[in-house]
Amino acid sequence: MIDRHLVPLVRQAVRPVARILVRAGISADQVSILGFALGVGGAAALALGAHGAGLALILLNRLADALDGEIARLTTPTDRGAFLDIALDFLFYALVPLGFAIVDPSRNALPACVLIASFVGTGSSFLAFATIAERRGMRSLAFPTKGIYYLGGLTEGAETIALFVAMCLWPQGFPILAYGFALLCAVTTLTRWHHGWTAFTPQTETVAPGHDAPGGVREAR
Repeated sequence: MIDRHLVPLVRQAVRPVARILVRAGISADQVSILGFALGVGGAAALALGAHGAGLALILLNRLADALDGEIARLTTPTDRGAFLDIALDFLFYALVPLGFAIVDPSRNALPACVLIASFVGTGSSFLAFATIAERRGMRSLAFPTKGIYYLGGLTEGAETIALFVAMCLWPQGFPILAYGFALLCAVTTLTRWHHGWTAFTPQTETVAPGHDAPGGVREAR
């Protein structure tokens, strides 16, 4: 919901560091892989009950996620980089609630399953829309530098990370936070289904509200 406003600020903040990494010969793909490794470490820390370490590693994962995109824009964006970025991110999002489920299965397993299922709804609707939008040559005005068509919603990246931070700071409240966010994800999924239903009507070339018509050029990441 707030990603379109937050992303430009984050890009500006990490650009000096990204330039240093580019001069050091570090590629966007290398940062993506390192960031994913940090995220896996964060989930492992949560599974061991080390919530402080888990939070630190999750935040480092998000820093790497911001840096890899900026490095790509400063060098040469690639389709492989765009694929790697989105594929690793989606798995990372599922690993965090899994960590909470492992550390306390009697209390957290069911809400973690519900939350992960809600992530499947938002993720599949996001990727399904992006696939058809790519075929139709559509581009998003809100996220013109994304490697794929980025359809926003009530629960986007910023909201998900805020959820993870809250869970790490208040682990006892994991079930409440998980169920509440899952409900918001359901709203996002239904909204995206509606956008897809209207935007891809066979008789028209209607575009989802707030998005550009076919024919735009997109960056690779």
